[in-house]
Amino acid sequence: MPRFFLFCLIILSVNLYALDNTVHADELNETDNVTYTGSDCGGNNVYSNYYDNYNEILSSALENAELPKNISENIKLNIESDTAFINSLFIILESDPYLWVLVDKVRPLSANYEPRDLVRLANSSYRVNRSDLYLREKAVLSLEEMASSAGNEGLTLIVISAYRTYRYQADLYTRYVNQMGQREADRVSARPGHSQHQLGTTVDFNSISSTFATTRESRWLAANASSFGWSLSYPQGFEHITGYIWESWHYRYVGKELAEFIDKYFEGIQQYALRFIHEYINIFNISVD
Repeated sequence: MPRFFLFCLIILSVNLYALDNTVHADELNETDNVTYTGSDCGGNNVYSNYYDNYNEILSSALENAELPKNISENIKLNIESDTAFINSLFIILESDPYLWVLVDKVRPLSANYEPRDLVRLANSSYRVNRSDLYLREKAVLSLEEMASSAGNEGLTLIVISAYRTYRYQADLYTRYVNQMGQREADRVSARPGHSQHQLGTTVDFNSISSTFATTRESRWLAANASSFGWSLSYPQGFEHITGYIWESWHYRYVGKELAEFIDKYFEGIQQYALRFIHEYINIFNISVD
């Protein structure tokens, strides 16, 4: 996945960063699955009209993200006091875009998206409940570290669902619709293309049941998962924001930088942070396919 591909497009005004060189497109690493609309990064900088209006850009992204007022105001105060928020945002945007791409009720992945670094899961510091489970390599490495830490406290993390293809999700969603009707199915299951599981970085742990929230493993994950780069996707009391019921078992690997960013600036709500990032890069007409 590309590094610095947004650094040349989303650049801070000179009062925050002084950059001596422009990163050109031919300096990027792999550019597959990333689409730039608008212009390239070489020669003339087509985004120069944004540079001296960063606060306006930020305000627009915050407004479009429809964040709670207190979160938006706190972020604005952070911007005024130091560059920590911006530094964190740039680090995140320079990472693998599929760690921060927004996949939700209205923003799907393409039907043919499939990660190219999937690894079959096998019992180790974590356990699996079947042999056909896969995750992306970086998520596996983090899962191993996190499960080992949980194991040191006598807890066992069991992976019961991981990567799902578009086709698998379509079949699963259809089964839910047949069982409970579309309205209720939409509360508990993603339509094909709209599932975070298609990213290959999402895990359902131990039990897909409300009782999981009462277990030691669930409480441990709630307190510790973000320090390993995992984020709870569908928290309690936020169905009106995420579109899904509380899923105490459903965690997405987003990387340590983004997990900390979510906790520090967005009150631990993954949807808020990813929606903000989505709206921010949209200002520059950048999309992740």
